[in-house]
Amino acid sequence: MAQKNDIPVIINGKVYTLSGYESEEYLQSIALYINNKISECKSSEHYRKLSPEYQSVLLALNIADDYFKVKKQAEESVKMEDEKEQQLYDLRHEVIETRIKQESALKLVEEYKEQVNALQRKIIQLEAEKDRNSKA
Repeated sequence: MAQKNDIPVIINGKVYTLSGYESEEYLQSIALYINNKISECKSSEHYRKLSPEYQSVLLALNIADDYFKVKKQAEESVKMEDEKEQQLYDLRHEVIETRIKQESALKLVEEYKEQVNALQRKIIQLEAEKDRNSKA
C-alpha cells in the first residue's frame, strides 16, 4: 500500500499540512491551484469588499465551476471516444462485409468464365458440325 504523505503547504499566506496517499508534487499542485483561485478572486474589487464568509463561498463556487466544466469536458471526451469506437467497429464490419461480397463476386466471375468457355466450346463444336453437314 502507498505511504501516506504529510506535507506543509502555504495557502493564502498560512501554513497548512496536507495529508494524502498522493505524491508530494500532487499535493503541492493542489495548494498551488487553490492559491491561484484565491488570487484570481482577489483581483476582483467586488470580492475584496465581501465578508470572509462570502469570500469563502464565492471561492468554493469558482472551484466547483472549474470542477463541473472539467467533468463535462471529460464526459464529452468519453462520449466522443465511444462514438469513434462505434464508428471504427461499424467500418470494420463494413470492410468484412465488403470482402465477403468481393469474394462471392470473384467466385461468380470464375463460374461465369467457365460457363463462357463451355459455351464457346459448344459454339465451336456446333460450327464444326454445321460445316461437316454442309459439305456432306
